[in-house]
Amino acid sequence: MSGLTRWLHEQVVAERHSWIPWLAVALGVGVAGYFLLRFEPPLWFSGLWFGVATVLLWQVRHYLPALIGASAVLAMALGFMAAQWRSAGVAAPVLERSLSGVMVEGRVLGAEPAAGGFRLVVAEPAVERLSPEQTPALVRVRVRGNGVPPDVGSRVRIRAALLPPPGPSAPGAFDFQRQAWFLRLGAVGFAFGQPEVVESGQIRLGGGLVAGLRQAVFRRVTAVLDGDTGAVAAALLMGQRGSISESALTAMRDAGLAHLLAISGLHMGLVAGLLFFAVRGLLALVVPLALGRPIKKWAALAALVGVFGYLLLAGAPVPTRRAFVMTGLVLVAVMLDRTALSLRLVAWAAAVVLLLRPESIVGASFQMSFAAVLALVAFYEVAGPRMRIWYGDSGPLRRFGLYIVGIGCTTLIAGLATLPFAIQHFNRVAVFGVVANLLAVPLTGLWVMPWAVLALLLMPFGFEALALIPMGWGVHWILVVAHTVAGWSGAVLLVSAMPAFGFAAVVFGGLWLCLMRRSWRWAGLPLVLLGLFTAGHGRVPDIWVTGDGRLVAVRDGGDGLLVSSGRAAAFARGVWLRRAALEQWSAFPKTGASDDGRLTCDGLGCLYRAKGQIVALVEDAAAFGDDCRAADVIVSRVPVPRDCVRPHTRISPRELRVGGAHVLWLEPGGAIAANVNAARGRRPWVPQ
Repeated sequence: MSGLTRWLHEQVVAERHSWIPWLAVALGVGVAGYFLLRFEPPLWFSGLWFGVATVLLWQVRHYLPALIGASAVLAMALGFMAAQWRSAGVAAPVLERSLSGVMVEGRVLGAEPAAGGFRLVVAEPAVERLSPEQTPALVRVRVRGNGVPPDVGSRVRIRAALLPPPGPSAPGAFDFQRQAWFLRLGAVGFAFGQPEVVESGQIRLGGGLVAGLRQAVFRRVTAVLDGDTGAVAAALLMGQRGSISESALTAMRDAGLAHLLAISGLHMGLVAGLLFFAVRGLLALVVPLALGRPIKKWAALAALVGVFGYLLLAGAPVPTRRAFVMTGLVLVAVMLDRTALSLRLVAWAAAVVLLLRPESIVGASFQMSFAAVLALVAFYEVAGPRMRIWYGDSGPLRRFGLYIVGIGCTTLIAGLATLPFAIQHFNRVAVFGVVANLLAVPLTGLWVMPWAVLALLLMPFGFEALALIPMGWGVHWILVVAHTVAGWSGAVLLVSAMPAFGFAAVVFGGLWLCLMRRSWRWAGLPLVLLGLFTAGHGRVPDIWVTGDGRLVAVRDGGDGLLVSSGRAAAFARGVWLRRAALEQWSAFPKTGASDDGRLTCDGLGCLYRAKGQIVALVEDAAAFGDDCRAADVIVSRVPVPRDCVRPHTRISPRELRVGGAHVLWLEPGGAIAANVNAARGRRPWVPQ
């Protein structure tokens, strides 16, 4: 064995505590590999890969380095297979074209509040003008007005306009079509009027029962607490954020407190801890039980049952599933007299989530929640023993001070760990998040959540108001903190996303830093810093076009966008601004020139001049006579004539239909165009 081989063998053996966490990483690489493909492989491919990897593992089982490598290959194969089979298993019809004014009848699977109304998810739908083979499995309809949502389980009839799930607003942006595919949501739309209940609610076992319970809890909470206080209280109890006002959501996000609205590790830990100590304290009052029975294990079992109910009440989103798996493993470890919290626990939780819901790996919830937990566990594995000594030798006042210091450290570490993902997905950083969390997290843990648990326990007896009212006082002050901190100058920093290689460097560097035990773990830090350095240095497009051509945006001469309409496609406009790290926008002038002189418009369209290029933004076919002779680039809502040959780049309804939303970068010698479907390839969720 050579010196290098011997050294590597020694390092691998020394890092044996990290083997299982790295296998979970390999599993995630396999899942991510499936979603990064631009084509859909045959189903037998993943099975073949898994089989070959299994044989390879058996052949090298006696040689440790090769065994570890083969195990990683097998884990990747398992992740790839889980993602591919999950994608095939949820396949359901997707609406191919828009339908206006059709009658939809089906059973209400979910009814949640939304701004200006509520949203209905209809299962087993019958849609006018669609055959059963063309009918989606689920339809989601937005209902406006002050009507009362029908009960879950009711059968309703409603006239609506239905559309296929929309694609991304720009290459690399959030892919709702992919999310809808895995939700089996084949159509979205809006209702004309209120739904008609044709059969009263019959809540079924399973998802319908849980949805009905969520609806009942929401009504009980908002009957006692009104406004944003009630809406945030409902979010803390059940993760339902649809009724929170936009101003409150923005304040919570800009203050770095948005994590309080997503039921995750903080909430699960608090609920489990409250139930564990309450049950154990009550059992300890019975002397025969306290002396002769394992009441600690009984309390852990009771807490496990309680947090499972909390998982169901929250609707089981990704952060809550992750938090439940980790909390459940901790409680099981208590029942088995084993060490609870470790990196292996995080790895097992990640593996369970990825195998059950592999599509979660591409979402911000999975990435941010596991990044925060991984960093915290890695930090406290090192610092925990020293902190426990400090805590054990201190009095009540010092313990409270250490609790506040712990919150500060936790907030700082979690904030740093989730920073790259906040930049990548939301393009914004809450600068004063540590300050806001130092004020809001103790209030949540010591006051709000105990009352929240008590409110849930009192609801079956109708006395929930006794706990909800004091809970509302705490929620009110959390909102005060959010609005105050968010209002400080410079509270939010806008940053454009990292390129793919920069994001990959951050992820791998962060994993290396957290999972390794020896001094070479610090080699991951330069990779993280390198990846973060690439944020904000990417080229911002000069022109954006939605997939239906209804909205076009161009860069102005300052730090904003000019958009063709102030009303159409507001969501897409928000995505463009966020990804470009811009805040300001204004509408195209109806006639004449924009303030910076780059854009001139008339009744037929606009001309945009930048970087030596002339771009014609055509609204009416009558504009082609002049634009085809003068323009270098044409973006048109109407078909472009074949004899319009001068423009070197054309984006017309045909290109939009095939490629979806487009972006363009102008250059002195031409233009570079990109579209969302070219980046996604031919996948089951991408319309062909």
